[in-house]
Amino acid sequence: MVPPAHTARQVPSRSESGVAPAAPLSSRPGGDGYRSPTMDRPRSFEHARYLGDKRTQLVYDLDEWEDGAVIDDIVAAGVGAAFGPDTLAEARNRGYSLARPGRRRLHRAPRS
Repeated sequence: MVPPAHTARQVPSRSESGVAPAAPLSSRPGGDGYRSPTMDRPRSFEHARYLGDKRTQLVYDLDEWEDGAVIDDIVAAGVGAAFGPDTLAEARNRGYSLARPGRRRLHRAPRS
């Protein structure tokens, strides 16, 4: 017995399958929903609203925080933490407190 010759299966394109391609984030109503009017997001945390500092256990709301130097320091030191789901409640569940301007804590070595 000889097996039948193998032929490549044609995969229908998105237009042939009836599924419309997704619109790019920038063209969706309301924009991408992740832009802060006060500062740009760090590249590694561009889809996160809350950014935690593992050294101080403070969480920063990137939509409200205006001092970019603090955020840049967290990213440069590699001690940032994002939360899933991206909510303040989840950050508090992990032991983080909301940062406020002028609030300081001791810098400790990150545990992870």
